[in-house]
Amino acid sequence: MLETRVIPCLLLKGDSLVKTVNFKKPSYIGDPINTARIFNELEVDELTVLDIEATNTRSKPNFKVLAELANECFMPLAYGGGVRSFEDAKKIFQIGIEKVIINSYMYEKPEFITELANHFGNQAIVASLDIKKNFFGKYELYSHAGKKKQKKDIISWVQELEKLGAGEILLTAIHQEGTWKGFDVDLVRKISEAVNIPVIANGGAGSIEHIEKVVKQANASAVTLGSMIVYQSKGMGVLINFPDQKKLQNVLNS
Repeated sequence: MLETRVIPCLLLKGDSLVKTVNFKKPSYIGDPINTARIFNELEVDELTVLDIEATNTRSKPNFKVLAELANECFMPLAYGGGVRSFEDAKKIFQIGIEKVIINSYMYEKPEFITELANHFGNQAIVASLDIKKNFFGKYELYSHAGKKKQKKDIISWVQELEKLGAGEILLTAIHQEGTWKGFDVDLVRKISEAVNIPVIANGGAGSIEHIEKVVKQANASAVTLGSMIVYQSKGMGVLINFPDQKKLQNVLNS
């Protein structure tokens, strides 16, 4: 068992899986249920699924696909996308998903985090931050799948989310996402130092060395992998896979 969680992150659009680069140009990857079966065989410990269009189309979560995934998966599941009510969250948990990820709606109604945490437990609520570095090197906060800029101080906001009851932070660097260039280590370090809850680094992983770096240099509690687990390698075709567990153990448990 790895001390640091290494989590495949799948992007859902409609009934299909896609992969983006910098939150743009989604490319078709495959069927989510077949992909989940492969991760079962690979003995993955945890899985994250994000619906990238539910919020902007004001759609409900795709409960049909989520129920099929929960039924198929042997590992714990976390889901985010289009969750705007207590009933949405309740239905997701009833399906058998262990964690709900909240992003855009928490800007409209921050107390929604508290409402969910009080009922389902802090450990089940993940606050998701999408951050992009602008042309001048300044970090800016976005919601609605990277389409809406939020005028909040990032450090103050992440600390507020912890106080509101979020049990974890899913931190996505939009400028790194899908690039294979590595995580934004400086950004992850700043957020990790600002809160006492786990920070999950997302966006940019291209090698086991990138995983090691963000964990050891930025104190990431976990990492998610996108391109690395759906492609053979950069520029190559689709191949659902997972890094060699022994290699991960060697670099993360040393």
